[in-house]
Amino acid sequence: MKLVNLSIAAAAACLFATSAHALKTEDRVLKGNYQVEYTKAPGDVNSFTEMFTEGEVYGRLRSNAFLWEWDNESAAVQDNDMWGLGGSLVAKTGFYNGFGATVGFYGTTQVLDDNTIPGSTTNFGKSGKDTYRTRGNGTEANIGVFAEAFLEYKAGKTDVKVGRQGIDSVMLATNDTKMVPNTFEAVVIENKDIPNTKLRAGYIMSQKLRDHQTFHSLIAFEKYNKNDDSGAHKGLSTKNINSVGEDLNPEMLLATVDNTSIPNLKLHGEYVGLDGFVNTAILEANYKIALGDKWTLTPGIRYLNQMDDGAGAIGGASLNGKAATNVNGGNLTARNSYNNSNSADGSILMGRLVAANGPLELMAGYSKVSDDADIIAPWRGFPTGGYTRSMAQLNWIANTKSWMVKAAYDFGKAGVVPGLKIAADYVDMNFDDAKVAAKSTDFTDRNIFHVDAWQTFKAVPNTEFKVRFATIDAKPSAGTVVDNNSYNEYRFEINYLF
Repeated sequence: MKLVNLSIAAAAACLFATSAHALKTEDRVLKGNYQVEYTKAPGDVNSFTEMFTEGEVYGRLRSNAFLWEWDNESAAVQDNDMWGLGGSLVAKTGFYNGFGATVGFYGTTQVLDDNTIPGSTTNFGKSGKDTYRTRGNGTEANIGVFAEAFLEYKAGKTDVKVGRQGIDSVMLATNDTKMVPNTFEAVVIENKDIPNTKLRAGYIMSQKLRDHQTFHSLIAFEKYNKNDDSGAHKGLSTKNINSVGEDLNPEMLLATVDNTSIPNLKLHGEYVGLDGFVNTAILEANYKIALGDKWTLTPGIRYLNQMDDGAGAIGGASLNGKAATNVNGGNLTARNSYNNSNSADGSILMGRLVAANGPLELMAGYSKVSDDADIIAPWRGFPTGGYTRSMAQLNWIANTKSWMVKAAYDFGKAGVVPGLKIAADYVDMNFDDAKVAAKSTDFTDRNIFHVDAWQTFKAVPNTEFKVRFATIDAKPSAGTVVDNNSYNEYRFEINYLF
């Protein structure tokens, strides 16, 4: 069955069309992660009135359809399909004496939703999670939200944004791969005065996940109301945080630095801190080496160090909360599967090799999470992204080893098929057997094959068609014989920029 589905996916990829891919229009670039880059934005104006008369409005329509096919169905795990239609209008003013503003409204509506039982008790809606808003009973609803609304000030090489905005780093991301982006209420300052260096500092107060209409806590877990991201630490629940008198809404400090002073070497440093919970530091380096006239080889390394600042004592070392104290929803079996169940200290070491030759790019990556605590990252940035993470997978659980191979080919750039690009990856994720047996993690060993294909047509300007397919072959959960973890996932998306 998997071979048949794999053949279908490969055929679909060839009929339609990496993160480097982008839909380009005269004023925007839609990147592979669906972050929008404005290449033609309003500039300086001479009066307050001209801020608006010389401003611009950017529109986007999109369709996103999903099909989820489990290897084995059960009463709570059944095949499902979902389809959403939506879009956005983003208005940007001109800049008067350095001041400007941006407002973005995003919406999505249900076209198809075959869920017959609320998603709070089943996995019926897993395919389209984050496409719609989820009500308190687990059923889906439409979304309409001003996800962006910020003031901006520019002076020389310094840019300041205050308000609702997207933020992209290793740990935080807009991650607009469904219908509505993940955004934050924040103050962010960026400066480029130092040659070949970009400095950024952020003070972040709250977050709105992709399927939410309201902004909420950055860290407190509460299904449907606060941070219920797939990477959320469930031990850091509203109840558990309140029980120790810690702040439910801690502010986040973000600092990043990017430097390219040494030719062919890109350096990145990052710090994310939530007082009373956790601090994370990241160092990354990528060095491009020319191999003859055409090929380049880029070795890369990333090291992430997570330092406990109270999160471990509240919620335990595991993201599913089972390693917390009995009072906080944990149990002794799960706690014993961690070296120190009361600590959130942890780290990841990642490495990769990227070989490129014109339209072809090849990558091999490896990551190893230390046998300490799971990594806390519920802000839609992915700690292993670009190294070993594949679509919809989470592999930053303690003592997890993963390797990935990936290939991407731009048929348009090669002059073979205009507007077509295909990327495919294969990932092996090896989770800690002791933690799986203790049920301190909800994940099991798995192999993933994933294909993305993009296609644009000259006859349909400013429009991109995208097919995604993944097949996951996972071991059964602890204590079970029937595999309810393996599945095939299909996605089809259309984006139109106007």
